[in-house]
Amino acid sequence: MSADLKKPHRKPRFQVPAGACDCHMHVFGPRERYPYSRKRTYTPQPAPLADYRKMAATIGLQRVVLVQPSAYGADNRCMIDAIREVGQNARGVIGIDDSTGADELLDMSRLGIRGVRINAASRGLREVDAISHLLQATALRIAPLQWHVQIFTDLDVIRGLAQTFRSLPVPIVIDHFGLADAAAGTDQAGLRTLCDLLAEGRCWVKVSAAYRISKNEPDFPDATPVAKALIAANPDRVVWGTDWPHTGRHGETQESEPPLIEFRQLDDGILIDRLADWTGDDATLAKVLVHNPARLYGF
Repeated sequence: MSADLKKPHRKPRFQVPAGACDCHMHVFGPRERYPYSRKRTYTPQPAPLADYRKMAATIGLQRVVLVQPSAYGADNRCMIDAIREVGQNARGVIGIDDSTGADELLDMSRLGIRGVRINAASRGLREVDAISHLLQATALRIAPLQWHVQIFTDLDVIRGLAQTFRSLPVPIVIDHFGLADAAAGTDQAGLRTLCDLLAEGRCWVKVSAAYRISKNEPDFPDATPVAKALIAANPDRVVWGTDWPHTGRHGETQESEPPLIEFRQLDDGILIDRLADWTGDDATLAKVLVHNPARLYGF
């Protein structure tokens, strides 16, 4: 892998609709200005907003949702500054902890923040009761703001949390296909639960970062059945994201100096072409790229 973020991306083979939104990406650095959390499990290299915006312009993305990476913990300054720079076409999903006050949340809502992320998978947290408690406590804090909770976890945990999802007073957004296993196909445990939650309108799902569920670079064809099953379950509750800058695999253990992670060299033009294959028609593609993000994030 190389850390080069300026490599060329090819243009999509289809006409990307106006207002298309990347619903999941990150910015990192510079480290002197935005220090990483001491509790992080990996150390990213710099990934500046300027490099992202060049890629997004090439593949035809006009809106963006910045998502707080676990490496920054609850320090959202890097992401907030990027949102200010982008302006009205940007929204954000933050990280919080017990020190994050109600006034601070209100201020961030005015800036375009629309949700809180729980990075369960990044922390190795899989105990259903503990995650359920965290979800409920977070939902109570953000319900007055009409935000959502975004959670990064796997299908087994999602299956255990199904009733919690159904009871929460805020929308739930599931990261990265619910970390399904592309090689296991559509009969794997937990995928039916996720599809049922989608069909009931009890959650949203991001069909983002196919490389987290498939090893078949560069276009991850074995992710197709899972993606199509999720979209078919409820095309009005699915959004897409690049997951730029495509962080490499990182562990769940906390070390004194967590390893430096390089970025996967993926072509985002190929990734958005794969989305067009998954949706199958222009109307569904427009839902996933434009209309669903507009509703979820308030564009």
